[in-house]
Order: sequence, then C-alpha cells, then structure tokens
Amino acid sequence: MPQESNPMRDRLTPLPPILDGDQAIDGMEEIFELIAAGLYSLASMLVGEGEQSARLVEEAISSAQVSPCADPQEARLSSRRSLSAAALELLAQRDPGSLAAPEGLAPATTCIDDDDLASAGISTEELASMIGGPERDRVRKWLESLPTWMRAVFVLRAVAGFTAAETAELLKLHGGPQATTWTPEAVREVFRQGLCSLASQLLRNRE
Repeated sequence: MPQESNPMRDRLTPLPPILDGDQAIDGMEEIFELIAAGLYSLASMLVGEGEQSARLVEEAISSAQVSPCADPQEARLSSRRSLSAAALELLAQRDPGSLAAPEGLAPATTCIDDDDLASAGISTEELASMIGGPERDRVRKWLESLPTWMRAVFVLRAVAGFTAAETAELLKLHGGPQATTWTPEAVREVFRQGLCSLASQLLRNRE
C-alpha cells in the first residue's frame, strides 16, 4: 500500500538550518539540544508544561536511540513518534476515555473545505510564529480550550507533522481502549474543525 504523503510534515516543522546541512555540526550535542527543544514544545502542547513533559523528552530520545550515526531528520521523526505515543498513553491514564473517537462524527459545515493550513488562511510562517513567538501564550490557551481528543489530533497533525493515517494509528495504539475506532477519515474531519476554530480565533484577534 502506498504511504500517504504529507506535505505539511516538513513545511510546518522545518528543521533549523543546522540540521538541514547548511552548516556543519560539531558533535551530537547541538543535535540533541535542537531535537530536545522541539520535543519539549510538542510534549507541552499535548500534556502541559512541566516535569512530565521534560520526562517524556528524555524517554523519547532514549527509546528512539538517537546516536552519533543517526540521520538528524530520521532521529527527529523517530523521537517525535516515540514522544507522541508516550504522551497519548499519559493522557489516557489521566482521563480514560478522553481520547475516544467522537461518536457519530459526520462532515460538519466548517469555514474550510480541506484539511490543510492554506484552506484555513494560515501560512506556515504564521503558524510557526504563533507556536514559538509572541503569540505562543494565546495559542496555548486556545489549545487548552479544546477537548483532549481534538487537541491531540491538531497537535499531532499540525505540529508533529503526522499524516491522518499515522495520527489515527497512534491514537488507536496508545489512546486507550476507547480510542480504537479512530480512522484517517475521522482524523481529517476533526483536524478540519480544529483549523476552522484556529482561523476564527485569528480573525477575532485581527478585528
């Protein structure tokens, strides 16, 4: 089966130039620092800031077996997958059923027609600025206002860069017994609704 393409993966979460080969890397310390910083941001958006997010980062780097011989891009993706799985398990432990797929989910009338940022009128640069720049606190408050299952889908897709199929599989495997009914179609629909919510938030703040 051909793997679902995901053009958002590298556009939404671009590697810093040092990991793209534009600059030489002196040892693995710089790679660890860059990967760890990105992982902590991802973890904190999923489970909240603090000690638990820091522990998730340590475990992800360890379980992904990032080594001096590892390809930086592959190491980043592997560690993100490991962290996302552990974060979902933690969320399921905190509140069993919080990651269950919504029942009777049907395509809703939303402000966008597709599950990508462009359809929501948000550029990749704007999202990156919102996540890591002055708008960071506002974005996090918006994320915290979402139901756990919608927040998880949005972060896994928009921030971690997973495809709808990959996101559904992560939820099914690590979201607890009630999350086993997630499908790529459900992920796409939930992500569309999340994008519409974000677009509406942006419009309100621009008025």
